[in-house]
Amino acid sequence: MSLTLTDARPVARAEEILTPEALAFIEDLNRRFAPRRSELLGERKARRDTVAATGRLDFLPETASVRAGDWQVAAAPAALRDRRVEITGPASPAKMAINALNSGARVWLADLEDASCPTWPNVVDGILNLRDAAAGTLAYTSPEGKEYLLRTDASPAVVITRPRGWHMVERHVLIDGEPAVAALVDFGLHFFHTAKLLLAAGRGPYYYLPKMESHLEARLWNDIFVFAQDYLGVPQGSIRATVLIETIPAAFEMDEILFELRDHASGLNAGRWDYLFSIVKYFRDAGPAFILPDRSSISMTAPFMRAYTELLVKTCHRRGAFAMGGMAAVIPNRHEPAVTEEAFRKVRADKVREALDGFDGSWVAHPDLVPVCQEVFDDVLGERPNQLDKARPEVTVTADQLLDIASAAGQVTEAGLRLNLYVAVAYTAAWISGNGAVAIHNLMEDAATAEISRSQVWQQIRNGVTLSDTGRTVTRELVARILGEETERLRSEVGEEAFNAFYRPAGELIGEICLSPEYTDFLTTPAYELID
Repeated sequence: MSLTLTDARPVARAEEILTPEALAFIEDLNRRFAPRRSELLGERKARRDTVAATGRLDFLPETASVRAGDWQVAAAPAALRDRRVEITGPASPAKMAINALNSGARVWLADLEDASCPTWPNVVDGILNLRDAAAGTLAYTSPEGKEYLLRTDASPAVVITRPRGWHMVERHVLIDGEPAVAALVDFGLHFFHTAKLLLAAGRGPYYYLPKMESHLEARLWNDIFVFAQDYLGVPQGSIRATVLIETIPAAFEMDEILFELRDHASGLNAGRWDYLFSIVKYFRDAGPAFILPDRSSISMTAPFMRAYTELLVKTCHRRGAFAMGGMAAVIPNRHEPAVTEEAFRKVRADKVREALDGFDGSWVAHPDLVPVCQEVFDDVLGERPNQLDKARPEVTVTADQLLDIASAAGQVTEAGLRLNLYVAVAYTAAWISGNGAVAIHNLMEDAATAEISRSQVWQQIRNGVTLSDTGRTVTRELVARILGEETERLRSEVGEEAFNAFYRPAGELIGEICLSPEYTDFLTTPAYELID
C-alpha cells in the first residue's frame, strides 16, 4: 500500500476506523476516481470563464431529451419516506451528535462539510461517532459526569451523512505523496464502517452530496456508489443520495443530476446560502446587474429565489424525488426570550412558505426549532408522509428568471459591509480553532454564510459599488480600514489570547482574499493551511 497517514497525534480509538482494510478501500477509491474528479474541477473553471465572458448561463441543449423524458428515480426506502424535519450539525463532538439524534427530528444531516472543521481529530472522531450511532452504542460522559445516551423511548433520527465537496483535499492522507480527495476519504471511511450495519437496520447508507456544479459530477458519484456497493458485496441501490442544489450551474441541471443518480437518488435540497455564494462567485465580474444587496436583506421571496425553489419542487415531484427545504439561519437563545420568540416567528414563516410550496420537509439548525418545523409540516401533510403528489404543473421557470438577480430588493450599505467583514473574520477564527458551526449575533453561521460575506466584499470592490447609507465607494482602502476596525472590535470581545491564536490570523486571511485582485474560489482552501 502506498497510502500514508501524516498525522502522528494520538486520536482516541482511531485504530477502530483507520484499519488496513478501510485504508485499502480509500486508496482504491482514489486511484479509480480521483483523476476524473480533477478533470471535472478543470471543467468548472472553463465553464466559469465562459460565464465571465458572456454573463450568461442556460439549460443545456445536449440534455434536452433528459428534461423532456418520462422517467423517475427509484422508490424511496421506508426510512426516507417521511423527512418533514431534518436537523443539521457536525458529527463531532459526540455530545452534539447524540443531541441531534435525540432531537425528535426525522433525519439528522451529519455534516462532515460546512458545519465541520476538518482537523484530523475531527475527521476521525466524526466517523467513529457515526459508526457507533449505526451500531446503537454511541454514548458520551462529560468531564462533569453527565451522561449522554441515545434515547430508548423513540427511534433516533435517520442519519444522512454529508461528505466534503469535490474541491477539498485531505492532507493527512497521502497517496503516492499527494493528498487524497477529501470527499472520498469521508465517504469511504463512513461507507466501509457503517454500510452493513445501516442496511441491517433498514436505515441506510444515505448521503447528502454537496457543492456539485454539473450532472457529470453526479455521474461520478453514481459510478463511485456502484463500485463501493460491489466492493463490500451489498445490493446495488442500497445507497440513497440527496443532492444539494447549492450552485447556480446545478440549478440549470436538476433533471440531469437526478437522472444520473436515478438508481440511488432520494431528492434535491434547496441549499440557499451556498446558492447565494455561488451566484456571487459565478457573476462576480459581470457588472451591476449581479450585485446582491446586504446579505441580511435577501429573502427567499425574492423573484430569483422563488424561481429556484419552485423549479426544484416541480422537478423533484415530477421525478418521484423529495424536495427538501433549506435552513433558516436564525436560532433561539435560551437566555433571551425575546430573541427566541423572534427566531420562532421567522422560522415558522419560512417553513410555512416551504410547506405550502410543496416541499416534503425542511432543515433546522437547533433542537428547539424541531417542534416549530414539525408543527408546520404536520399541518400541511397531516397523515401523509410527504407531498410527492403536489406536481406544481403551473410552474414554468426560464433562465432569465433564475438569473434575475436585480430583482432582489435592498441596498448595499456600510453597515452591511461591516457585518460581512465581522462575520467573515469571526467565523474563520472559529473554524481554524476547530469549530465549523458557530452562533454569531443569534444567527447560525457556517462555511456557506461566511463565503457569502467575504465574496460580497470582493465583488463590491471589483465593481466600485456605492454604499447607500454613506455615499462612499467601496475601495480596497475603505475595506482595509473597516476590516481593521472590525478586527479590533473582535479583539475587545474575545481577549488577547484567543485573538492572537485565531482572530489575528483570521483577519489577515480575510484581508488577503478580499483585497486580492484575484478571486479565491473557496475560503476554506487557504484556511485549511491554518489548522493543525
